[in-house]
Amino acid sequence: MADFVGTEPFDAQRLAPLMVAPNGARLTDDDHPAVPVTIPQIVDCARACAAEGAGAMHFHVRDQAKAHILDSGLYREALAELKTAVPNMHLQITTETVGRYGPEDMRRVTKETMPPGVSIGVPEMIPSGEPSEEDAGFYNWLADQQILTQHICYAPAQVDLLARLLDRARLSKTGVWCLFVIGHYTGALSRTELIDEFLSAMAAAGIDGDWAICAFRQEEAACLHHAIERGGKVRIGFENSLYMADGSIAADNMARVREVRSILAGTPQAPDLKP
Repeated sequence: MADFVGTEPFDAQRLAPLMVAPNGARLTDDDHPAVPVTIPQIVDCARACAAEGAGAMHFHVRDQAKAHILDSGLYREALAELKTAVPNMHLQITTETVGRYGPEDMRRVTKETMPPGVSIGVPEMIPSGEPSEEDAGFYNWLADQQILTQHICYAPAQVDLLARLLDRARLSKTGVWCLFVIGHYTGALSRTELIDEFLSAMAAAGIDGDWAICAFRQEEAACLHHAIERGGKVRIGFENSLYMADGSIAADNMARVREVRSILAGTPQAPDLKP
């Protein structure tokens, strides 16, 4: 098995082959006892997942009622502890709106937090479907601050919106980080062929960079295999699926990391496994 330990130094020029998303915006420890909702729980989970081979973590902070919140104070507190606990793990905050926030909140929490990494849902940031000067200015600010940005697309057509944003901001389409969401938590099936549609859209838009997928429920395993075979990377964890490949419920996020690490290491077409 190739060396694939998440405690190795993270290469900022390359997306980690395996990113863990341990909690998301919706599930709590009432749904599964191993969903981390407090900052100490998030830190413990990060440390354990890094030891199992995750090179990056995408995480959500929660308020006292365990609800998703875009709060820069909580993010700064979490990042300070995480940087000590997992100094070589890439840390990515979320700006997900979940119907509670808008683009101004996404920009505000990012600027106030100044994280090493951020994920931005392209249609959430640009609900009008047409990139504005304000959007271009924000993305130029992200580039100037060297905040590693992963662009989330929920449908292949949104890749074109991302390309138009990059053009408006006069940013390079090379070295772009994308996350393609395959399916939806509400029940839309995670279809493997959707990965190919995303890749076709990426090529048509002239975007060249690292891409990863996340998928849902029992269909996740087939999607992970297909993405890896196509040279992609993966985001896994309880944000997207509680299931192991055999259909059983995972004991914790670390079990998901161990299983997917094995898939990566055992696939001939898998990318270089050092994050």
